[in-house]
Amino acid sequence: MTSKTTERTPLLHDAPAAAAPSTTIPPLLPVAPLSKTRHHDSGRSEEEGVTARLASTDSVSSGHGQTASVAVGNIVLILLIGVIISNADSSFLMATHTVIASEFDALHDSTWLLTSFVLAGAVTQPLYGKLSDIYGRKQLLVVAYFLFAAGCALVGMGNSMSQVILGRVISGLGSSGMTALVSILITDLVPLRSVAAWRSYINIFATTARSIGGPLGGWLADTVGWRWSFIGQTPIASVAIILIIFMIPSHTQAPEESEGTEEPKGSRLARVDLLGATFMTLAILGFLLPLQIAGDRVPWSHPLILGFLGAACIFLGLFLVTEHRFAKEPIIPLSLLVQKDMVLSLIIMVAQATAQVGLMIIIPLYFQITTEASNSEAGAHLVPGVIGNAVGGLLAGSLIHRTGRYKLLTLFALFFACIGYVLFILRWHGHINWFESLYNFPGGFGMGVVNSTLFVGIQAAIDPEHSAVAASTLYFAGLVGCMTGMAGTSAVLQGFLRIALERRLEGAGYGGVEKAKIIERAVSDLQYVHHAEKTVAHIVTSSYIYAFNFTHVFALVCSLIAFASTVFLKEYKL
Repeated sequence: MTSKTTERTPLLHDAPAAAAPSTTIPPLLPVAPLSKTRHHDSGRSEEEGVTARLASTDSVSSGHGQTASVAVGNIVLILLIGVIISNADSSFLMATHTVIASEFDALHDSTWLLTSFVLAGAVTQPLYGKLSDIYGRKQLLVVAYFLFAAGCALVGMGNSMSQVILGRVISGLGSSGMTALVSILITDLVPLRSVAAWRSYINIFATTARSIGGPLGGWLADTVGWRWSFIGQTPIASVAIILIIFMIPSHTQAPEESEGTEEPKGSRLARVDLLGATFMTLAILGFLLPLQIAGDRVPWSHPLILGFLGAACIFLGLFLVTEHRFAKEPIIPLSLLVQKDMVLSLIIMVAQATAQVGLMIIIPLYFQITTEASNSEAGAHLVPGVIGNAVGGLLAGSLIHRTGRYKLLTLFALFFACIGYVLFILRWHGHINWFESLYNFPGGFGMGVVNSTLFVGIQAAIDPEHSAVAASTLYFAGLVGCMTGMAGTSAVLQGFLRIALERRLEGAGYGGVEKAKIIERAVSDLQYVHHAEKTVAHIVTSSYIYAFNFTHVFALVCSLIAFASTVFLKEYKL
């Protein structure tokens, strides 16, 4: 097989072919190309395989006595900066997006602050895997951190809703690379059976950041203002860029040069599937926009909605044709999309991410409406779900490492998540106590387990040649789920909220222009419910609670789809 299709670690130097295997390596040691048969019995143990991959002549001459795990750990420690700030950032927004939008009198557009970020990440997520194969992991990491820092600065200094959303788009372009490349590197460096364990360790930091991010973002919004939640991330990302540049080794030569042939510089860009990425972006937008505006700005029967959906189908078809016939190196190889277990894994990831992310954006709003909770208090109610995510990831990593099994664990986790969503439907009907915030734990647990088990499952199921692209595609599915959760939950909330407001205001004797003004204020300004006259405030609050119940039903249906899909998933012994 040629070097063009060899999965290697461009972040690190290739080990000389003559290097003798060694059991110790120095920090940030050069790493050899991955074996093409890593999922099969190659006649040696996993420990021997990783030792051979990590060995180099430098390990003999350096005199350092650090293990392979320490070398991988050195790399991961630097990249954890990006993991922490990108996850904290998402929690900042979940806790404060309604406050930010209300400042610009655009509460009904608040989910665009979340959706724009995730959409930008979804568009670039598959590209990061391919681009890092072509240009190197380190170069892509620097670009990702720079985009994230620039976007955060723009959000913090934005003077309008459109400027803030643009900043979120730029941040999203970077955040997807900051998170995806970490998992790709781990897959490059350690045996497959250990991947889930390593990812669970990283998930501890990611979860801690999400746990702190919600309350911290709310506290900053209550004290110095929400803008500092974002401006403060810019210098941290800048420090991370410096550490990557000076402490992460670069790939010294292109793969083709290592084989004795030189690749023309322009041919690298030609390998990037820009046309496919464009069609994919337009298809996602075509499906997403109707969820954002239907039932709120225009009715579902409006020709504009049908036009968007029709355009989305056309662009999806063009994307598939491009990937099949014209792309030299497809952004998502269609061979992956016809693999049953890959498709099922993507469906599971999209469905469960839709359920959990949709719920997470509703929880702070629920407490702000029903109990007049401050931003920091509302954000704190997200913590059980975040802790559940960490526990699920750690448990999955440990069990997979010990047993090599993952399907039964996935089924249990998704069933447990469904129980949590049922409890929301049955119990969240107004003023509740702190204990009932724990209903968010099962959903977070399910998401944590699914993140680990599906990642390992697809790596075991697919050709190792597509390892990085498959990882990016799974992350892409998670981001699609996030977008669907945000947009879908917002559509359900806005739709049923307007229905409830119309009915209850008419029943209370409000009509005409007065009724229209109340509805517009109720869906546009979070604080309106706390300043309106008593009768109107009661109507608005009860209407929100009525609409919240349908968002919980939406989450349950999505999680049941994920559970049903898992039943048909084949398990590969690791």
